[in-house]
Amino acid sequence: MIKSDVQLDAKGLACPMPIVKTKKAMNDVAEGQVLEIQATDKGSVADIAAWSKTVGHQYIGSNEVDGVFYHYIRKCNPEISEAVEKSFEQTIANEDAVKQEGLILDVREAAEYAFGHIPGAKSIPMGELASRMGELDKDETIYVICRTGTRSDLAARQLAEAGFTKVYNVLPGMTGYEDALQKEVE
Repeated sequence: MIKSDVQLDAKGLACPMPIVKTKKAMNDVAEGQVLEIQATDKGSVADIAAWSKTVGHQYIGSNEVDGVFYHYIRKCNPEISEAVEKSFEQTIANEDAVKQEGLILDVREAAEYAFGHIPGAKSIPMGELASRMGELDKDETIYVICRTGTRSDLAARQLAEAGFTKVYNVLPGMTGYEDALQKEVE
């Protein structure tokens, strides 16, 4: 299954209870963490996605296994998330990054990556970057991407501080990527 930070069991509940329980559970989820909701109500597929959008959280996606719908939501505070100033100077546009030689490093959460990423991109979630930098080649050009450019900005700065010199923050991020996605939903 896809990695999540918090799980919510809403199996056997009918509308509107999966949303009610999800709303309550999100109060205990930290910003940036992924909540997995397990529901058996078929209406939850549309309901949870719509609710997430209206309150400003990122609906990552869902899949069904044996009649149970697994929904994934990343908690966002849009006022804070979108207002964070992007300060890493070396940037590149999505369409230019995919044409260049080098590694596309996706720093979104594993669940976000699984539901759609640039073909060939390497996944190292932002929270794991410090411990996994050894997997990266300091001589290779690295194009760091996330959903909106905020996490990738932080990751690019972190890589530069660790001695990586050929690092670019990809803007506007996956929200602006329009080509085919590779998916790895287990």
